[in-house]
Amino acid sequence: MDLPTPIRTYFTALPPQDAAAFAAAFAPDAIVYDEGRTHRGPEDICVWWQAAHARYRHRAEPLDLAEGAGKTVVRARVSGDFPGSPAVLRFTFGLAGARITDLEIGA
Repeated sequence: MDLPTPIRTYFTALPPQDAAAFAAAFAPDAIVYDEGRTHRGPEDICVWWQAAHARYRHRAEPLDLAEGAGKTVVRARVSGDFPGSPAVLRFTFGLAGARITDLEIGA
């Protein structure tokens, strides 16, 4: 599957060694919505990402990609240390140029 570069970085980056590349995939004013919380800006988003990996030790495998309404939606199989693993989640990305502007993660 041919993922846009910032989305590919989102799914392939590994903490902590890829933290700088992960943060650089997000626009300065980017927002991530996950588990009822909002994370703003690359630094906060990177802290959230590293904490989530430490807590859940999860891995996401993209299954398919769809474009619509100005968003890129990737369905991915997520497996890790959480109830209901593995689960298929939707990652709805907003993109501007080569950066992620917003991301919402849900079922």
